[in-house]
Amino acid sequence: MVVGAFPIAKLLYLGVRQLSKPVANRIKAGARRSEFFKNYVCLPPAQLYHWIEMRTKMRIMGFPGSIIKPLNEEAAAELGAELLGEAIIFFIGGGCMVLEYSRQAANSRRKEEELNQTILNLQTQVAELALTTETLDAQLREVNRQLMYFSVPLKK
Repeated sequence: MVVGAFPIAKLLYLGVRQLSKPVANRIKAGARRSEFFKNYVCLPPAQLYHWIEMRTKMRIMGFPGSIIKPLNEEAAAELGAELLGEAIIFFIGGGCMVLEYSRQAANSRRKEEELNQTILNLQTQVAELALTTETLDAQLREVNRQLMYFSVPLKK
């Protein structure tokens, strides 16, 4: 069952990614046009990303104390818009995965509850059958006792 779910999940993720790309592109275009959005939403994450990326590259190359120049405003706005677009796609895909997980968990809980109810019903039936068996056994013993009491040996 799990093996069959993976292609569906991949297809769902691909569909969501394709549908979220135009949304992300529209938000990126709006971010490029709006000064407030560009200055307070796009530029800080882009500069931070650039600083972390360059710092890591410099350390790998053996220049641990190098000074890193910030990106110019246009490049930072472009990078910030790209980061924002990718974050939107990531969060939409992640949200779909969370929804799918919760749906699967609900189905699993429902099946487990049905199984528990079935087991409880079977246990009740077994108890009823045991009681019926005991009752019939007691009646059979009573019949046998009465037959022995009233029976007369036959003469040949």
